[in-house]
Amino acid sequence: MADIKDPENTIIIELKDGPVVIELLPDVAPQHTQRMKELARAGKYDNVAFHRVIEGFMAQTGDVENGNMENNFNIRRAGTGGSDLPDLPAEFSKLPHDRGSIGAARSSNPNSANSQFFINFKDNSFLNGQYTVYGRVLSGMEHVDKIARGEPPQNPDRMIRVRVAADDQQTGENS
Repeated sequence: MADIKDPENTIIIELKDGPVVIELLPDVAPQHTQRMKELARAGKYDNVAFHRVIEGFMAQTGDVENGNMENNFNIRRAGTGGSDLPDLPAEFSKLPHDRGSIGAARSSNPNSANSQFFINFKDNSFLNGQYTVYGRVLSGMEHVDKIARGEPPQNPDRMIRVRVAADDQQTGENS
């Protein structure tokens, strides 16, 4: 696993193939960073499906309202919801949507991001300046690359468990 420099702003997502360590960027997108930590700490991202996974583009997840595969899951509704928290204003920056970057998913309204996010499989420069970038994968991208493809996937993968590294008793050499 990656060397974690700032555990309070690091997210660990457990996937079926192993952990993905994400560095959040509070200096770039403080509200999006705070939202991800808040939902992770509340356990809202646990068991949420990757409902839209496009080969050569990105893997989208985070619909905590309709995407929990352990709670009245319907793949047709996954991706249509958010959380019970208010939408976030756009926090656009000059950071590129490159491989491993985390972007805030939203509707056509730039200020409609809520809980959904995507992980870029490759450099997607056409998204630059249009979607908030608020994190990057430090390690585990090989696990992200194995997420089942589809819109929606026939047998979707899920985020098994999502936590803030600072809250994890096992953060360190043995995790």
